[in-house]
Order: sequence, then C-alpha cells, then structure tokens
Amino acid sequence: MMNKRVYGVLGISSVMANWNADFSGYPKTTSDGSTFGSDKALKYPMKKMWDNQGKPVVYIKSMRFEKGKKGEVSLIPRSLKERYEQIFDVADLKDCKDIESVLRNLFHAVDVKNFGATFAESGNNISITGAVQIGQGFNKYDYTDPQEQPILSPFRDASKVKDGEEAKNSTLGTKIVSNEAHYFYPFVINPLAYKEFVELGVTEGYTEEDYQNFKETSIVSATAFATNAKAGCENEFALFVETEEDLYLPCLSEYITFEKNEDKKEEKNVIRLNCSELLNKVKDKVQSIEIYFNPYTTKLEADVEGARYFNIITRKEV
Repeated sequence: MMNKRVYGVLGISSVMANWNADFSGYPKTTSDGSTFGSDKALKYPMKKMWDNQGKPVVYIKSMRFEKGKKGEVSLIPRSLKERYEQIFDVADLKDCKDIESVLRNLFHAVDVKNFGATFAESGNNISITGAVQIGQGFNKYDYTDPQEQPILSPFRDASKVKDGEEAKNSTLGTKIVSNEAHYFYPFVINPLAYKEFVELGVTEGYTEEDYQNFKETSIVSATAFATNAKAGCENEFALFVETEEDLYLPCLSEYITFEKNEDKKEEKNVIRLNCSELLNKVKDKVQSIEIYFNPYTTKLEADVEGARYFNIITRKEV
C-alpha cells in the first residue's frame, strides 16, 4: 500500500465546446450563475480511456441486444449486475454467495480501485469509499458565455404531417457550447481509505502503480476523449503534491486564478498559483511537487520551492 498522500488540481480548457451540460443542454451552473463541471464529467473520459485500453471498468455504460416476446430486437443498456457478470465472466451473480470473491473482483476493476463503488446487487450490499476523491471543477474564466448554434439536419422528419402532407424541409437542431471556459478540479488521494479492506485480505490496497496509472490517465484523458460536444476540451493543467501521510492540505484549486494576458504581444493565458507560501511553509513534509501545463498557450506564474515543471503535451521538463 502506498505510504503517502497526494493533493492536486486538474485543469480542463473548453473552447467552443460543452464540457459538462445540464439537462437543458447548457453548461452546468450553480444558483449564482457560476459555471462548473461535476466530478463525473472528469471521471468519465478516464474510465473510457481505461476501457479502451482493455482494463476492467465496471461503472461505465455498455449496451446489449434484447430479444422481445414477438421476436423484435432492442438495444438496451446493461444493468450493474449484467456489467459485473460480463467483466468478471460470472454466469449469474445470484448464484455467488461468497462476498469475499465479489470484493476481490471489484478491487480488480481500475475504476473501483480509484473512485470506489456502491454495489447493492443480488444480496450483496457493498460500499467502498474511493482512495481518489475529486471535487467539483469550477470555471475560473470570468467571461464565459454559452452560445446556441443552429444545426441543419440532412434529413426531413417524415413523422411530421401538416395539412395532410408530410414535411418537405430538413429539420433544424441546436448545439450549445461555451465560447471559452477553464475548469479546475481539486483532488486528494488517501491510500488509508482501503486500510480495512487490506486487513480483510481482499486487496493489496492503493499502490504506487495505481497512483501512476491515475496520474498518467488524468493528464491526457480529456484531450483523448473527442466526441462532438467534447471536441475543443483539453487537459491544460495538472498539479501533483505528494506528501507524508500526516499532512493535511486544504482544497488547492481555491488558490488558483486564471486570466487572459493583457499584453497583446504575447497572447497567452495566465494561470497563477497562489499557494506558493502555503506549500513552502510545509516543505519539510512534502516529498515532491510536479506541475504540468501547456507552454504554447499558457504562461504559468508560480514560485513553489522544489517544484518541477513539465510540458503537459510532451511530458518533458521545462
């Protein structure tokens, strides 16, 4: 089990894209109008990346065919029980009376190992608090503005009838994006979250290998996940502060500001870390600090003792 804590921030840029929409299709906002992205929006590209790599991921949507009584075939999402059976090659979860084997299987899933799980299926009532906890990612750019784009479909809607005649024209749709937004997500990794399960012998705990896997994926997954709405969303910043187990730091995203550079000669975004004084005062309990950013689009202002700075695209030290 890893014997350190990790505190950090993950930054996502969204340019003419919609990083996390609510049910109305607009970017999510709080009651005071502040734009934010949920932790689920950040976790999903990571899960998708792990799934594409062939790693076991339980909590992700997957589909199957279902044949009806009249022979019709429907495409429906799998239930949690069906997903578990698919991933771990179990014939029927109801026949599994060994909760220890269920726990072992769940801890072999990369998403459960990182983010935990609530698994209440077929007599199993399991709750696992994840070692990795990710907060809500608030947009730090003051001039974010949602925009509607009308979209013309290449097809008419044959179901619409007016005055006894079918529709003659193509249908119209709408795509909603933000002109620009910059989300900063705080996270903390606490390996001791699995201490009880380690004592039960169902997992080796959260390891250094697990952490490196999370770290590698968290830096690139948003950029790699290019759907229609997410095209234009990229990883632009990451901060990893590795500390001793008994150091407790506050939410580091609160110490970060974002603004556009007022110098027209250098049209780069400015990310400013205001946690330098805090981290410098606890440096005796800090093992390492790594900061990743895009030097082609961003100017980073930070003065953290002992920090190493990396190009988030090439991973080379700058």
